[in-house]
Formats: sequence, C-alpha cells, structure tokens
Amino acid sequence: MIKIAPSILAADFADLGSEIQSISNADYVHFDVMDGVFVSNISFGLPVLSAVRKVTDMVLDVHLMIDSPSKYATRFAEAGGDIITFHVEAEEPDKTHQTIQKIQKLGKKAGLSIKPDTPAKVLLPYIDILDLVLVMTVEPGYGGQEFITAMLPKISEVRSVIDSRKLDCELEVDGGINHETAKLCVEAGANVLVVGSDVFAATDRATHINELRNP
Repeated sequence: MIKIAPSILAADFADLGSEIQSISNADYVHFDVMDGVFVSNISFGLPVLSAVRKVTDMVLDVHLMIDSPSKYATRFAEAGGDIITFHVEAEEPDKTHQTIQKIQKLGKKAGLSIKPDTPAKVLLPYIDILDLVLVMTVEPGYGGQEFITAMLPKISEVRSVIDSRKLDCELEVDGGINHETAKLCVEAGANVLVVGSDVFAATDRATHINELRNP
C-alpha cells in the first residue's frame, strides 16, 4: 500500500488546524523541523508539534533536519511524534544507534534520512533496526524544489536491501513529489510519499491524495 504524508511546511499556518483537517484522508502528517544549522532554513519545533498533536490523531511523521539530533529526538517523541526520523549525516555513529533505540523504547518508530549526496551504503549499519528510511530527493532545507531524478537508483538500492533482508522497514521519499514523480518513486520501490505544495495547492486535497496513492 502506498502511503501519503503531506508536509505541513506548505500549509497555511494562520489556520493550521483546518489545514490538517483538509488532509485527514492522508496516512501521515509530515512535520519538517529545521534549525538553521544543519540546514540553512528555520521552520518550527516542539511547541508547534505539541499544538498539532492536540488537534489530530493522525500519525505525526517528524523529520528532524537538525544538528546533534541525539539531544532532541526523544523530546520530539514525547511531544507527540509517532515517527522520528533524523539525518545520518548529523550525528556520530554510536549516538545514532543509541538515539534509534531511545526512540523505540518510547514506543515510537525510528527512521534515518540521507541527503542526495550521501550513498545508500551508510545506512547498512543501522537498517536492520530501523522502522523507516527516508531518501531525500531534493536538498533538505526548503520546500518547492525540483525532484532529482538521479535519486531513483538509490531508492531502488535501499528497496533491494530491505527486501533481501526481509525487513519491516518503510521506504519514504521527500522532495519534488507530484503525480509524475510519485509514479517514478513507487516504481523504484518507495512506499511512503512526502508531498508538500502539490497537495496544499490542490483545490480538492482529499481527491488529490487518493490520486497520488495510484500514480
């Protein structure tokens, strides 16, 4: 089953509760956290996540684009995140393992993300214990970027590892996803699609989400 995770980075924050209601048929709410250090942009953090948790029982898919995520990952889990994904490039290997385990001990799912320039092989020391892998199909930090087609072989490579090891691990993609690129990602092996402006710009968001499930 293909899952859709609209990114509220593209939502109208003046009416965020209604914006989330408008995507209620989606599978996840994608929550992009940017700190101005790991990426050059700044978005939102723990107070907004806590507020979102109060207005929806949807799965909150938290993507930490922050430096030293081991310091904050469990706080985002405690604030209401259901899936906590952080970047492999942002932490030391020993702390990466520890952070994954801490998230899971809280009853949450743990994911690792990789930037476009990071090879899939860096995931291998962790993939057996992960609940989710996020392959970035744009450079992290800003919405509205064009999909990087060269990421498709990486998606297929990660899918091959997941399948060959028979892992219960979702494969998510994020960046430049629309009906056309969604089809390419699904064909490459992704099963969770993060979609921002393409969903929130749609007149009928519920219908558009359903269409993205069958690209």
